[in-house]
Amino acid sequence: MNKEDTLAFLTDEKTKHIFNVLYPGKVDENIKRYQGIVQKFGQVFGERDMFLFSSPGRTEISGNHTDHNYGKVLAGSINLDCIGVAAKNNTGIIHIVSETFSQDFIISLDKLEQGENHAGTVELVKGLVKGFQEFGFQIGGFDLYTSSTVISAAGVSSSAAFEMLICTILNEFYNEGKLNIVQYAHIGQFAENQYWDKASGLLDQMACAAGGLVMLDFKNPKEPVVEKLDFDFAAKKHKLIIVNTGKGHADLSEEYSSVPTEMKKVAEYFGKTVCAEITEEKVIENLADIRKACGDRAVLRALHFFEENKRVEQEVLALREGRFEDFLLGITESGNSSWKWLQNCYTSQSCEQGITIALALTELFLKEKKCGACRVHGGGFAGVIMAMLPEELEEEYTTYMEHEIGLGNVYSMSIRPYGAVCLTAL
Repeated sequence: MNKEDTLAFLTDEKTKHIFNVLYPGKVDENIKRYQGIVQKFGQVFGERDMFLFSSPGRTEISGNHTDHNYGKVLAGSINLDCIGVAAKNNTGIIHIVSETFSQDFIISLDKLEQGENHAGTVELVKGLVKGFQEFGFQIGGFDLYTSSTVISAAGVSSSAAFEMLICTILNEFYNEGKLNIVQYAHIGQFAENQYWDKASGLLDQMACAAGGLVMLDFKNPKEPVVEKLDFDFAAKKHKLIIVNTGKGHADLSEEYSSVPTEMKKVAEYFGKTVCAEITEEKVIENLADIRKACGDRAVLRALHFFEENKRVEQEVLALREGRFEDFLLGITESGNSSWKWLQNCYTSQSCEQGITIALALTELFLKEKKCGACRVHGGGFAGVIMAMLPEELEEEYTTYMEHEIGLGNVYSMSIRPYGAVCLTAL
């Protein structure tokens, strides 16, 4: 569609209906947001046919740090997203302008070799494009103007949201929509592993790309099982709240990598690769030897893996059977395990404990109200926590936390049914 048709599309009643699903209560605000990037795309790249794209961040409800050892996760796409206006440019370059991060860069499709810094958006995009090639898919040039509301470096997968945006554009423009979310996720993982030297799993990418509330089973990492759950937290009159504790996690790659590495050390004791290939019982039977061979923290992290896998199954069953209080109890238990066993609520190198301060404050609030649940969110060590509480307490909790943590750091989330999509195609 040209610029005029695209602007008309944004105010069409069918589009408003989609926006009401994507951005409940904020339809007009987001129409203006898209109108703004359409105008800016024209100013930067000129007037021509364009497509609209959206890729959400994600929330992880349970299954903290299990995907890389082929475990299970309960996660969902959220209403914070990375959006873009894109068009083919019939050249051998990708030109991206990011409004949010004040970036403007060009990548040549014939120069996709890894750079020296192993970090940054340029390297990530090169890795994604190279991933398309490595997995046997087509690539081509395009222009993109993008903007994001996904909190950066805070555990709601701003990077994965951007990755899935790029994958969706390349899929729509050059691959006739043939790729599925598993292929998206593997390409995103390839980019992070090879171009960022980050030992990431598939969770973030799949949760962003899938849409809705999903249980992800990574037992077979080449073909993870995606099971969608038809559950509406609003029907239970509960809100999912994210609190940004202030410090980002951009410089914590070593801490994150230590988690899968230590879990895998326990598996290697048994001649296996990942914890999904061994049992909790065998670890406990051989505990003394494993402690000597792998260290105590590795043992605790492996035990977290086993118990967290069980919790995901129990929470999914509780949602299906309408046992919402048991589901909330599972979130609390997941949070306690992450804090005490997995040990990813603060780093071993610093006395800063923004995550644990926010959790302590939230626990005090929930204890007084006798309801709700909370836990560390995402990778941990820094970033955000998640709370789930009755919607009538949202305003009070927001005021309480912003007084202690800072204004603008509390976000009300909703699970959106669409993952990474071309809105124009919808």
